Amino acid sequence: MTAVSATPWQRLPVDLADAMRPRLPDAVRAIAEAVGSLDPAAAAGPKFERDVRTAVQVALDRFVDLAGTSEPALPPRIREVFVALGAGEARENRGPEVLLAALRTAARMLLRTASKSLAEMRPVTVDELIDLSDATSAYVDELAAACTDGLARQLREQAGEGDRRRRQVADLLLRGGAPPDVVREAAAGIGWPVLETVVPVLLPPDQARDARFRFGADGVVAERGRDAVLLLRSGPRAERPALAEALRGREAVVGPALGWAEVPEAVRLAERTAELTGAGPEPVFADDHFAALALRGETGALAVLTTRRLAPLTGLRAGQREQLLVTLESWLRHWGSRTAVAAELYVHPQTVSYRLNRLRDLLGTDLDDPAARFELLLVLAYRAPYAPPHARPPRPA
Repeated sequence: MTAVSATPWQRLPVDLADAMRPRLPDAVRAIAEAVGSLDPAAAAGPKFERDVRTAVQVALDRFVDLAGTSEPALPPRIREVFVALGAGEARENRGPEVLLAALRTAARMLLRTASKSLAEMRPVTVDELIDLSDATSAYVDELAAACTDGLARQLREQAGEGDRRRRQVADLLLRGGAPPDVVREAAAGIGWPVLETVVPVLLPPDQARDARFRFGADGVVAERGRDAVLLLRSGPRAERPALAEALRGREAVVGPALGWAEVPEAVRLAERTAELTGAGPEPVFADDHFAALALRGETGALAVLTTRRLAPLTGLRAGQREQLLVTLESWLRHWGSRTAVAAELYVHPQTVSYRLNRLRDLLGTDLDDPAARFELLLVLAYRAPYAPPHARPPRPA
């Protein structure tokens, strides 16, 4: 029975090294060019060309040295060359596909070079060709293992760094008060080049991992022990219909969409909403409960409600805006009686009609919606009235 050699390259003919060495420069150049042609976009730079040529040179030199030996394919110093090659692919956001295709191409060309080198020096037997095929396949498998190990290491490192950056963004937004440049730079580091409004979502603590996976690059998650807070950047996935679908059955409470600097307030309003309503299979939206929160003395809810309900009037001059708001409040309290409004404000009924027409242009169907009318009355009852400049107290000297 024939003994099996410890390594496939131990069976290679001892004269393979002498046959191949004169042809190595041409082989290195040809293989490097073939590998570069697999991904022209990646190869369009001197560093890539240099790295590939170096790796091919190291690989071929080592293969020639292995012929007839039982040594391991890649000693540590050589293996690290290919580990670094795989890590570089990961840093360039390229997967293993091109790298493995390059190694398959290199394996075919290495086998061709080795067999032709021997054939030009002497006749080659079938057994020698089989041994060459086994040796090149096994050797390139070792190269592939080193490359994929480097790629996997780098991806794990990047994932860990990505997680750290996302936790930092979540912490900065939740704590509030950080300099805007610091927050925006941290947000850019996780792929949020523009940071505008943020929607907070309170979830049970066991939902944190699923939220990270489900919302991916659109959200960051902070775990607080008693719950998890998902912070979603503005976009389609943060819109109410999308959230209603995605959060069904998850005991979620959705806070208001506020500017990123107001995230602590938005989270607090979500917490107050959870205390008021509890959580159930259908997501609860704080937007639906601002009036109830305001009536319970929640000034933050009243402030958000005021901003939203009176937003259509923000472009008016201060005096004109005040006239319309006074008229609107009186009209709501008097159940739409223009005569009563005119009497209370000491103006002609036609003036009331003109102002109401203007309000309808601005507020639209809100004036016909009972819930919107109630919220408008609540906002107007607690608002700070406009004071003309001559009525304001003088500034201290």
